[in-house]
Amino acid sequence: MKRSMTLLAYFLIYIAGHSQTLKFINFSGGAEFSSLSFITNQKIIIKISQDGKVIEWGNEMEPGRFYTEPGKLQPYMGRVEYYEKQFDSMLNGKVKNIGITSITYYGSTENPALVGKVKSIGNVLFNYYLDQENESVRGKLKTAGFKDFAYYYSHENEAYRGKLKSIGNNQVTYYSTFDDKSIRGKLKSIGSATFTWYTSLDRPGYQGGLKSGRQYQMIEGVTYIIW
Repeated sequence: MKRSMTLLAYFLIYIAGHSQTLKFINFSGGAEFSSLSFITNQKIIIKISQDGKVIEWGNEMEPGRFYTEPGKLQPYMGRVEYYEKQFDSMLNGKVKNIGITSITYYGSTENPALVGKVKSIGNVLFNYYLDQENESVRGKLKTAGFKDFAYYYSHENEAYRGKLKSIGNNQVTYYSTFDDKSIRGKLKSIGSATFTWYTSLDRPGYQGGLKSGRQYQMIEGVTYIIW
């Protein structure tokens, strides 16, 4: 019994040491879902694009700099390893370990829609929409850990077709082609958080800029960055 408890303790420590948490979701131009970021137990942030590519990694900016340079990371100076001399040459050159966090990828024998995309970051598994899905979602992120990602289909309003529709239980809406030309396609809401933008009727320099709604929204423990 004592040995079992010891093994369980070691297992829990291992899991905690290799766990990752969804930290940020970025929308560029106030309209496009551009990336999601996970933070490791070593406080390393790993940023992934919606089509499964590792964009960058690093440490979070100090609070003051974070709010003037949203989403920017400080370089990580620790251990980083890359895949090399792999039987599947598709893996060669891709980042393998950042600190103690390992990253795996879908190999060349997988479904063509998945090849080369991130498969896991530590204990977080990723899946993507396949080629038989609606053309507007093919190859895009479908799940990341316990989070589901849905998108507007190609038959929907032109201003937001192909854009992110929901993250887990949080619906994402946008201004449509029936709205002012300066705000078409821009975020209207994420869950209960709403956004308004200056229109073409406002003075130059303001048009298309955020009028109300916070640039940084904490929703269910995840910070949404609108920039």
